[in-house]
Amino acid sequence: MRRLACLLFALSLAAGCGYHLRGRVPLPAAVASPYVEADDHYSPLYAALDQRLRAAGATPAADATTATAVIRLHVDKTGRELLSVTADNKPGEYEVYYAAEFSVTSGATEILARSPVKLTRDYGYDESAVLAKEHEEQFLRVALAEEIADLILRRLAAL
Repeated sequence: MRRLACLLFALSLAAGCGYHLRGRVPLPAAVASPYVEADDHYSPLYAALDQRLRAAGATPAADATTATAVIRLHVDKTGRELLSVTADNKPGEYEVYYAAEFSVTSGATEILARSPVKLTRDYGYDESAVLAKEHEEQFLRVALAEEIADLILRRLAAL
């Protein structure tokens, strides 16, 4: 009985402090039916944002006119830059980046102003494992896009 009371107390503390399971961020009514406006509907960021919105209970609108809010992805780009070279002048390390810029409007009201986000990760390069390193780079791009989508969702939940 005492263990049960301690468990219930711990759960009530966690619920009272605003703790939510990852991916289950409650969205305000202003973004209950959002429309994501982007140039590329097949980018990793668009896919991650759409998946996160659905997981949070939002039902994406078919177009901007029927949406409660419009999430605009002004910038959605990714790339890589050389960080270091080996002694024999070959690439030794690359940095993968994902840059995004977004804003949120509801009707004529701007809910969130245009906000830039840029995340980076670096990885070592080995020319004897080119295919594996290409897969690692692609994995990093998707992971960065998912982190940016999580950040956008947290900003939406804070409204």
